[in-house]
Amino acid sequence: MADEKTITLRIKRRKDPDSAPYWEEFTVPYRRNMNIISCLMEIRKNPVTIGGKPTSPPVWDMNCLENVCGSCQMLINGRAGSACAALVDNLEQPITLEPLSKFPTLRDLSVDRSRMFENLKKIRGWIPIDGTYDLGPGPRLAERDRQEAYEFSRCMTCGVCLEVCPQVNPHSGFIGPAAIGQVRLFNTHPTGAMNKEERLEAIAGPDGVTSCGNAQNCVKACPKEIPLTEAIAEMHRDVTLYKFKKFFRGK
Repeated sequence: MADEKTITLRIKRRKDPDSAPYWEEFTVPYRRNMNIISCLMEIRKNPVTIGGKPTSPPVWDMNCLENVCGSCQMLINGRAGSACAALVDNLEQPITLEPLSKFPTLRDLSVDRSRMFENLKKIRGWIPIDGTYDLGPGPRLAERDRQEAYEFSRCMTCGVCLEVCPQVNPHSGFIGPAAIGQVRLFNTHPTGAMNKEERLEAIAGPDGVTSCGNAQNCVKACPKEIPLTEAIAEMHRDVTLYKFKKFFRGK
């Protein structure tokens, strides 16, 4: 129908990591409560541009569709966010979709977040157990400590905090807010504290917590509202104390 309401999307595409990016526009029929994922799925059904040219279906990452996995992050009208949580009714058209700019683009809207997982390896973002025997129930946490830990445990490794951080750029190796938040999480756990100094050592160097410029973009943009700036402040203090102790120990 001529008066049928439609949604216009402008997508930045790339065939592979080595090819040049290009733009394509699409229209999809409007439905109430549509999100960006719904629009991309509609395009995938019939990948024809606004000019009537058949093309390949756009590629993007998704998994849970409940804003939990962190897979579908992209730039939506220039702002980093979850495609599954971005409702069309709240967005200006044409809706512009781009891949996150701080990560290598694999294809279209899909990016390589390996950097974040390598950073989790650096800070030992886990509690090591040898698994040879039953360790029994873990230590009890005070309710206040449990609630604080829960806030940091919600991290999806989605990459939004790195995307909006001015310190994360081609000229810097800054480890980023997400990894620092995980240091805070595991170092305050009674069992995780056994490896506290190893994690502090990992963020004590020139690309660690002291590289934070305190822009506070991360805490504003985090989809899970994790108090990342609190973690950075706490870990800055802990790293300073760790360095003093290390100096006087002569190690």
